[in-house]
Amino acid sequence: MKATQALTTALKAELRRAGITYAQLAVHLDLAESSVKRIFSRGELTLARIDQVLALLQLDFVDLAREVAQATPARQALSAEQEAAVVADPHLLLVAICVQAHWTAAQILETYAITHAQLVAALTVLDRLGFIELRAHNRYRLKVDQTFRWRPDGPVMAFFRQHAVPDYFEGGFDGPGEQLALVHGQIAHARAADFHDRLQRLAQDFVHQHVADQVRPAGDKTAYTLVLGMRSWLFEPFRTLLRMPGAAPGIAPRAQARR
Repeated sequence: MKATQALTTALKAELRRAGITYAQLAVHLDLAESSVKRIFSRGELTLARIDQVLALLQLDFVDLAREVAQATPARQALSAEQEAAVVADPHLLLVAICVQAHWTAAQILETYAITHAQLVAALTVLDRLGFIELRAHNRYRLKVDQTFRWRPDGPVMAFFRQHAVPDYFEGGFDGPGEQLALVHGQIAHARAADFHDRLQRLAQDFVHQHVADQVRPAGDKTAYTLVLGMRSWLFEPFRTLLRMPGAAPGIAPRAQARR
């Protein structure tokens, strides 16, 4: 990637993280929004323009250069030891989930009853764990990618299975935008892999939409949690009725729920 293209890509990412639209940037640069879009699409940012954008972002060129230099593949998981450290502290787990959802420090403090000192401490630990790169003014760069997932049998998922799953499925799933579907069936092994990929894409689409809607007013958004699951599984009371115990048919239910 050319240097100018890399700088442009990094700036666009910083603008998204800060929730700054092209329209808002156009006002700051005293340009038409169409001109701003053209400058970014063509990668025609001059050093003077870059300085103006960085001033709006409250960043300096060193921060931007570091962003480009560290443009390495993001992490897709933490170690079991790192997850154990996250789940051991309720504040740390809360902040980890919030930053994974691209919340700003201000949003976290406005929404949850934690102190500024507790937030800074949590962000510092997440920086040390390699989950984020902490910057000035409690800004951060997420160092896990959009396919990041907690370990299926790790400490975080164990915590959620014990504490969150009962609370989640207690809902009626009959509110606006809510749905619960449980589908059982027997399908070929190759088709199971296809459905796995589709579910992964659906999860990524949900994340992309969340990021895109960060610029919308709070009143235009509702918090949803999307749960996707697919297992080769048979309900335990049914397993006891099998004529040949241990020879359960390959039933792969799919559970999808939004809340």
